[in-house]
Amino acid sequence: MTKYKVAVIGGGPGGYVTAIRLQQYGLKVGLFEKERLGGVCLNHGCIPTKSLVKVAELYSEIKKADNYGINSKAINIDYEKILQRKNDIVEKLVSGVEFIFKKRNIPVMNEKVVKIIKTESGYEIKTEKANYESEYIIIATGSKPKELPNVKCDGKNILSSKQLLAMNELPKKLVVIGGGVIGCEFASIYNQLGVEVEIIEFFPSLIANEDAEISRRLAMFMKKSGIKIHLKTALKHYEETENGLLLTLSNGKKLDTTKLLLSVGRDPIVDIDFIDCELTRENGFIAIDEMMRTNLDNIFAIGDVVGKSMLAHTASKQGLIVADMIYNGQENKNKNFELDYNKIPACTFTNPEIASVGDTQEEAEEKFKDILIGKFPFNANGKALSLGAIDGFVKVVALKKTGKILGVHIIGHQATELIAQAGILLGLNADYEDVSKVIFAHPTLSETVMEAFEDLQKLAIHKL
Repeated sequence: MTKYKVAVIGGGPGGYVTAIRLQQYGLKVGLFEKERLGGVCLNHGCIPTKSLVKVAELYSEIKKADNYGINSKAINIDYEKILQRKNDIVEKLVSGVEFIFKKRNIPVMNEKVVKIIKTESGYEIKTEKANYESEYIIIATGSKPKELPNVKCDGKNILSSKQLLAMNELPKKLVVIGGGVIGCEFASIYNQLGVEVEIIEFFPSLIANEDAEISRRLAMFMKKSGIKIHLKTALKHYEETENGLLLTLSNGKKLDTTKLLLSVGRDPIVDIDFIDCELTRENGFIAIDEMMRTNLDNIFAIGDVVGKSMLAHTASKQGLIVADMIYNGQENKNKNFELDYNKIPACTFTNPEIASVGDTQEEAEEKFKDILIGKFPFNANGKALSLGAIDGFVKVVALKKTGKILGVHIIGHQATELIAQAGILLGLNADYEDVSKVIFAHPTLSETVMEAFEDLQKLAIHKL
């Protein structure tokens, strides 16, 4: 029976990154993944979606070429080529990760783990094909799209995000159930590609966990682009028609649609039987402590399956912390290992983009009462004007007494790149005096971040 020091179950951005780091430390590691490496992120989520984001963005720009003094001829979309490009990007990245595993001699078992059995020396891992042993186990099995009691994905008219990405043609109309990150991203993409789009959201705002002002501004931009939004609304009933579906909403309205995207969250995947031991779970997710430890000795869990922050980069960072702990010994209580989930940036690739880190204005007011708000609009920035990307603003939240930065929220062009600056500042526990010592290059979009910080003290140069 093959024995490993560490067995990693799941080959997504949490699992595969952790396995590589463990091998770099010289530990004998094996990874179990029933599909291809990369998980949902590389194969069916982040990467293929972002390839479509680029196409949608480019198509929108070309249609506005006259604004830049460029006479463009009639343009059209070759969706077959768009899909091929998406698939080529995915294949390049996934095969690249597989090549790294091959060159590093990290074994990958393309097998589904069905049982974990507690033994005197560690754990026995049973798959559908063979048995293995390991001293440590890291569970990184990820998540799957959630469904509603009265709405199930059929792969025909009612689709998950994975099924929508696999479609070989653009639908005439798309209704999105769920106005969260995934739902809004797909709504934005397909709207820019010329599809008629409507969003149905049960809560009173889009992307409800974002700063309220950012959410309102996103809804405004989406409506301006032609997306119809139904807030505080649920899907009550649907029936199949000759051309797709007829939807009945909780507000009494009826909608015809070609396709329906079900985007109402994700459920953890914990489909392993534990023998002679019981894994503690909370609301379906695996329960962990601040060091990613489960209730079982030497078993850790990371990524979506623990539900702390369902982001690919969170899973990777959790895994790297676990790898360090196993390598250095769990008795090492180095505080640098601890992960502050409030300081992890979140990105939404809508048009315009949204990115945030730290407390929202509402959260900061509830926690600290006396806060400062600094804002700066993109339409007062020279680089944004040059790019024709003037929609949006940067918003900074700070503690009034000390100037400590509590949160940064951006809606606008390249927001998902700009947020890295804010992430560094929050990670270093900086205050606005620290930021004043930084020189931001000109002309850049980064100056919107600089002037938002300056506005905390009402010192932004280019804002009245």
